[in-house]
Amino acid sequence: MADKKNHESLLDEIVDIELRMFLAVEPSIPSACQEQPDAFKLMRKGSFFVLSSETLESYLQDLKEAVEDDRNLMTLKYARIDDLVPCLNTNPMIDEIVDIEGRWLKELSERYPLTFKGRSDWAADIYLRSELETYSDRTLDLYYKDISNALKKGENLTEKRYTYIFQQTGYKSIEDMEQERQEAQQ
Repeated sequence: MADKKNHESLLDEIVDIELRMFLAVEPSIPSACQEQPDAFKLMRKGSFFVLSSETLESYLQDLKEAVEDDRNLMTLKYARIDDLVPCLNTNPMIDEIVDIEGRWLKELSERYPLTFKGRSDWAADIYLRSELETYSDRTLDLYYKDISNALKKGENLTEKRYTYIFQQTGYKSIEDMEQERQEAQQ
């Protein structure tokens, strides 16, 4: 129980820091996401909850160091997405992580085509790669360890993330959302 509570508190602390950073980003075009902080928090918590406490602790340290250095990791991530700044990190683990996460997303897109319709592999690749470039090498190594362990167990962490997010919004599962979308098309 203490481990679960610690994991939850790590998630909350990470998401709180990220939200402050996100709200400070000055986009060239106003972002609807910045007007919906609860949606941002849900998506980010959903992204991280599948990672180990060790990985979360390392990423939290990355965030704290960025705050101390007056660096906004969200600003850097979105600047990378828009190709406004050069590559932030050339760690080869980034390619490995993006490849695995991309395969998991493709698998979900094939199983649940209506739910994941319009999900661009290219956009997901750019988004994830840009985010991972803001992580320390220590965090990247731990993240890779988490997804490698999931692969060995036959788990799809992207599926777990979306299941969590959909459950938080009133669905029982991804299948539940897919069925709702099938019924809407009839």
